[in-house]
Amino acid sequence: MTADLEARLRAASLRVTRPRLAVLAALRDHPHVDTDTVIALVRADLPTVSHQAVYDVLRALTEAGLVRRIQPSRSPARYESRVGDNHHHVVCRSCGAIADVDCAVGHVPCLTASDDHGFVVDEAEVVYWGTCPDCATDRTSQ
Repeated sequence: MTADLEARLRAASLRVTRPRLAVLAALRDHPHVDTDTVIALVRADLPTVSHQAVYDVLRALTEAGLVRRIQPSRSPARYESRVGDNHHHVVCRSCGAIADVDCAVGHVPCLTASDDHGFVVDEAEVVYWGTCPDCATDRTSQ
């Protein structure tokens, strides 16, 4: 698994470092987490890594296209390592849980703008909002 992460870093022309590997591994195993969670997960492997180092790694990985930063309304920024496939998200209004939703229908970018204003559209971002199964069950059992 680490060899795959190292190859991804090299393919993006990034140096292979322990913090970068730890952040990629954390996001692979825990998608849609906020920065504080990433820091906690990375510190489980690298106890002395600083907050700033993790912020810098997240920025570098996002700029290189290895990580996607999402920020649903009323939520802190979240990160995931699933990139390049134009998937969307569903967010629970109660607990904030986030899950991936594959392309709605049709060809990328999944949706056709009613008026693209001359833009060449190559991606659509959709966030579905609702209540996750756990929160829905909690509401019906109250």
